[in-house]
Amino acid sequence: MENHVQILLNKLSYASITVATLTFFFLYLQTPETCLDHSDSKPNPYIRFPTSTCDFNPRYYASLDKRNRRIWSTKSWTTAVSSYAAFFKTLHISNHSRALIVSAGPGNAVVAMNELGVADVTGVELVDSPPLVSRADPHNLPFFDGIFDLAFGVYLDRALFPGRYVGEIERTVMRGGYCVVAVEECGPREVEKILILFKKSRFVRANNVTLAGEFRTVIVMKVESST
Repeated sequence: MENHVQILLNKLSYASITVATLTFFFLYLQTPETCLDHSDSKPNPYIRFPTSTCDFNPRYYASLDKRNRRIWSTKSWTTAVSSYAAFFKTLHISNHSRALIVSAGPGNAVVAMNELGVADVTGVELVDSPPLVSRADPHNLPFFDGIFDLAFGVYLDRALFPGRYVGEIERTVMRGGYCVVAVEECGPREVEKILILFKKSRFVRANNVTLAGEFRTVIVMKVESST
């Protein structure tokens, strides 16, 4: 008797598995009516979306100009630009100078320098932010040697290869020009370690400033050799 019961239970199990499998495939191949674009006479059966995202109206994206105007009108943006402008004034940059901003982020420092009257400013970052910042690797700058009067590395402390980062900045600055780098606020010992990274520049000064809401130590170097 027990054998007959076991055989019956096994048959019921197999039947249940078969029905469940067939149901799964049926549901998988079935197209939810709520996700169909009924205006399309020949809908693509392979492109379906959950009911919560069935929106067949066109989606409009903000233009670059509109997006930039929104960003540039924020308080955080204007505060950052003001902080960079206040620092750049201490460098006594000429309006005719050619300046490079490395690790320029969204371009706050570029705008600050433009507002001070410097027209020829190039900003680079790993991710571009047009029209202010172009895409370039700070460790491998796409510029000829000695073409800038000033180069400012905004985030030396975040560089993967600090020595290469500094070397590329020095390479692009002409003799008599200035290399400026900023790091997280630090003391004289840390500054001395950073100075070792510069191979053809002499130390001018280091001071603590606030840039874009962050406490930073800025180091100014003057390039003395072109080789």
